[in-house]
Amino acid sequence: QAVPAGSHVRLNLQTGDREAKLPDSENGGSDTREERRRRLGKVDVDSNSFTSQELKKALAKMKESEKAERKAHEEEVRKKFRPIEQLKEEFEKLNVKMETDYEIMVKLISKFNSSASTLDEKVAALYDLEYYVHQV
Repeated sequence: QAVPAGSHVRLNLQTGDREAKLPDSENGGSDTREERRRRLGKVDVDSNSFTSQELKKALAKMKESEKAERKAHEEEVRKKFRPIEQLKEEFEKLNVKMETDYEIMVKLISKFNSSASTLDEKVAALYDLEYYVHQV
């Protein structure tokens, strides 16, 4: 059930029901229907009065605003951070090799499976692998 903005909502712990109430106006009495309609815009607050078209329009507006907010957030993140491919290229220019956790784990597994590795190297590879797997 949709609840109008500004309503008081509570959970009745004895019955487990959620209850909602429109707030009282400043003069102590509850708002009249006209005052509520003026405050809430052109939306009628009676649950039986919403048509399917009104609900579809409201949902479409919500989706549009959500998409706009998501795009704005993505643009904000893009301004703050650079793609990993660009970072790898810049590190290569500085002669610094940047490895991802996945690449490191593949090397550790190959070191563990290698017959040329000593027992101490295999144990060290397992300890290091445990650290990276724990992060994942």
